[in-house]
Amino acid sequence: MEVESALEFAADHPAFDGHFPGAPIVPGVLLLDAVLHALEQSGHAVAEIASAKFLHPAGPGEKLEVACQTGNAGRARFAISGGEQTIASGQLVLGTRR
Repeated sequence: MEVESALEFAADHPAFDGHFPGAPIVPGVLLLDAVLHALEQSGHAVAEIASAKFLHPAGPGEKLEVACQTGNAGRARFAISGGEQTIASGQLVLGTRR
C-alpha cells in the first residue's frame, strides 16, 4: 500500500527559532513526525523507527512530499522529497493498533 502526503512548514513555525537562527532548517524530528502521522492516518501503527537518513536540509515554506510504501513483512519504507531532491528516507517497523 502506498501512502502519500503533502507537507510544508510555515516560516513562523516555532521550531525555526532555535533550528537555526539566521539559516533555519526543518528539524528531523518534525520530518519523522510527519511520516508517522501519515501512516497513522491511513490506519497503520508504527512500533519503531528502524532507520532514518537525512540527506538534504529543507527550509521554511518548502513544499515537501511524504511517500510511504508498506510491505507484507510488517515494515514500511518512507521517503520525503522536495522537488528533485530526497530530503530523508528510512524504514519503519509497523505494529498492531490497540
